[in-house]
Amino acid sequence: MTDLQAATTLPPPRWSLPNSLFPSVGRRLTLGLGLIGIGKPWGHTNDSVPDEASVRQLLETAFSLGIRYFDTAPSYGVSEQRFSSFLCSLTPTQRASLTIATKFGEHWDAAGQQPFVDHSYDALFRSLDESLQRLGKIDILQLHKTTAAALRSSDLQRAFRHAQSLGIRNLGASVSDLESTAVALDLQSLSVLQLPLNPSSRQFHEVVRQATDAGILVVTNRPFAMGSLLYAEQPITKHAAFNFLNRSAFDGVVLTGTKSAEHLHENWTAFHQAVLCEPTL
Repeated sequence: MTDLQAATTLPPPRWSLPNSLFPSVGRRLTLGLGLIGIGKPWGHTNDSVPDEASVRQLLETAFSLGIRYFDTAPSYGVSEQRFSSFLCSLTPTQRASLTIATKFGEHWDAAGQQPFVDHSYDALFRSLDESLQRLGKIDILQLHKTTAAALRSSDLQRAFRHAQSLGIRNLGASVSDLESTAVALDLQSLSVLQLPLNPSSRQFHEVVRQATDAGILVVTNRPFAMGSLLYAEQPITKHAAFNFLNRSAFDGVVLTGTKSAEHLHENWTAFHQAVLCEPTL
C-alpha cells in the first residue's frame, strides 16, 4: 500500500473548527500559545507572573505573528481573566479568527492561591459556565487533571452533554498518564488530546500517531520541558526541540508556554525553521 493509499483509508477528523489551524505549506503543525504563565507562577528559571502591560504585549505579539490557537484554564490563576481583557480589545472579526481552548476539572482557589481538583458534575458545570462567561466562546473543552476513572464517570458525560448544548463541538482530555490516554482514545465523543511531548518526555511518542490515525487533534505542550531542556547540563536548542516534534508522526498543535514577547518571537522563528525547512537528524 502506498502512502497516498494509506492516507485515504484514515477516518475523517473527529474535530471541527471554524478556522483552519494549519499553514498552507509544510507539515500539518501549527504553533499555539499556552497561557498558564500569564495567570500564575510557572517556569523553570523564572516563575514570576508578568504585569498587565507585559501580558498585553505578549498577546498582541502572538496575534501579530499569526498565532490563532490559545490555550487557557480556570486553574491557571487569572489567565482566563487576562485573556478575556485582551479579547475585548479585538474586533469581532479578529475574535472569530481565534481558536480558544480551555479546560475544566481543575479549579483555582483564589484565597489560597492554589489549584484543586473536583471532577463532580456540579463543579464541572459551574466551571464551564464561568469560563464561557469570561471568554465569550469556547472552541475546545478538555478535562483537566484527567484520570481513567474520571473519563469513565457519568458526571463527566453529563458535563460534556451540557457543553454540547452550549454549542461546544470539540471535547477532549489533557492527559499525563498512559492509562488515561488509552481510555480517552476509546471514547468516540472525544476529538482532542493534549499531552506533553519533548526529547526528555517520550512516553506518548506512539500515542500521538495513534491519535492522529484515529482522527483526533493532538495538542502537545512543554516542548522545552518548562525550559529545563534549554538550561540542562547538555542543553538543546529550540530548533532541535521543535525538530523532534516535527519528526513525530502527528498532526496538530504545538503549544509554547512562554510569557515573554521576546521569547515568543524566538520560538516562532525556531518553530518555522524546523517545520517548514528540511529537518536535521
